[in-house]
Amino acid sequence: MHLAEQGEGPVVLLCHGFPELWYSWRHQFEALAAAGFHAVAPDMRGYGQTDAPEAIDQYTLLHLVGDVVGLLDALNQETAVIVGHDWGAPVAWHAALLRPDRFRAVIGLSVPFIPRGQVHPDRSVPETEETVFYQSYFQSPGVAESEYEHDVRASVRSAFYRGSGDAPRAPVTAEGHVFMVPRQGGLRAIQANPPSLPPWVTEADVDIYVENFKRTGYRGGLNWYRNIERNWQLLAPFSGSKITVPAMLIAGDRDLVLGFRGMDQVISNLRNDVPKLQKTLILPGCGHWTQQERPLEVNQAIIEFLGRL
Repeated sequence: MHLAEQGEGPVVLLCHGFPELWYSWRHQFEALAAAGFHAVAPDMRGYGQTDAPEAIDQYTLLHLVGDVVGLLDALNQETAVIVGHDWGAPVAWHAALLRPDRFRAVIGLSVPFIPRGQVHPDRSVPETEETVFYQSYFQSPGVAESEYEHDVRASVRSAFYRGSGDAPRAPVTAEGHVFMVPRQGGLRAIQANPPSLPPWVTEADVDIYVENFKRTGYRGGLNWYRNIERNWQLLAPFSGSKITVPAMLIAGDRDLVLGFRGMDQVISNLRNDVPKLQKTLILPGCGHWTQQERPLEVNQAIIEFLGRL
């Protein structure tokens, strides 16, 4: 695993999501170090300079939680506070669920803890005659890869713009679903390269992502989605388990994830499954890229949370 780090003190482990890198936490390093913490942000499995196994079944949540446990071992640290954004949030939540002895607190950005449901994931996937939910669209190996990799720079710029609080609100289907992909045209039908970037990201920032994804491709990150059903099967023994360590959720009110059907209920009932939830912070006008769009507010919230532990 490749990682970036700064500071000395208790470890704060920062886990990025799709399609990103350790670099998405660049605004958090100096603030955490100045507050007396050791900020550590790896390229997660399948990304950047970290190994990317070929087999799809090597990207389950158990593998990903194992990676962060192993990272603590490599750092000679008994415990850490774990923070995750997007797909990194389920890794963080499940690290706290499965190994509270190693992860003494957890912060999720964008994605709340979603307890394992009793219904098979395939039975709750939204689709219409014209569109399919993006997570379903990602299931066929090679399809989304070819579309993202056709023009990596356009893909990176489009993702940052379309997911941000600066973009027009995402369309919602009559059934109440967001981020649906047309069956005809696929991702490229909805991924126009924006004429300009949101003010919180620069072309130099984009260069970092483009350099890495041109080298690695998108397969590693997409394989996380291809284990949703496998995760549901593997986590059956932990169904009904609660996260017992202190926790916080931070999200933007314009985040696509908050627009997913049923997500309002998940968030309002979060304390049932995370009884030590200390705070739910919803940032007005903020989109999906929470820690990049609103670094000052996110840093302040994280440091205040750490100070209460």
